[in-house]
Amino acid sequence: MSTAIEQRLDRLVHELNEIKKEMILQKVSQAAATVGKISAWHSLSGMVSAQWDHISAVDEIRQQRRLCHPIARRIEGKKYALRDPG
Repeated sequence: MSTAIEQRLDRLVHELNEIKKEMILQKVSQAAATVGKISAWHSLSGMVSAQWDHISAVDEIRQQRRLCHPIARRIEGKKYALRDPG
């Protein structure tokens, strides 16, 4: 009787180990896909940087906001200083 229980337990342990192996393989394949996507984004950013017209992204956004926002057009050129509270 004890041998039948031991055999069942051995089978269960074996099945659990197989399940663990499958889980690890799935994680590895997901990690490989992630690395591939990251690599693609890096190469794309390199291509964009190579074609960039030497204006920083911050300056470009600032220019776009000046063109679109009416208040920004009115206060353009005016400088504001923070007041000293004390």
